[in-house]
Amino acid sequence: MDPVLVILLLGLAIPLLLVVGMPASPIKWIGRALMRVVIAVVLLFFVNLFGAQFGLHIPINGFTAAASAVLGVPGVLSLIAIHVWIL
Repeated sequence: MDPVLVILLLGLAIPLLLVVGMPASPIKWIGRALMRVVIAVVLLFFVNLFGAQFGLHIPINGFTAAASAVLGVPGVLSLIAIHVWIL
């Protein structure tokens, strides 16, 4: 086998084995956090899509995704308010 392929397979197998061996609680917590981030990014996308008619654009980056994931819809509304009144 090609050495690069072996290193790639080991690089993929080790994290997989670590995740499989973990208890279910941290995996569930990480899954919920990732789900909130995905929902926040989709919500920001739709705000940008429909807000383009009004000149509203909120960049989708780590900070805005984290703020809207932690705070939910009020976080997105606060990002819109910051964009409208401060920026």
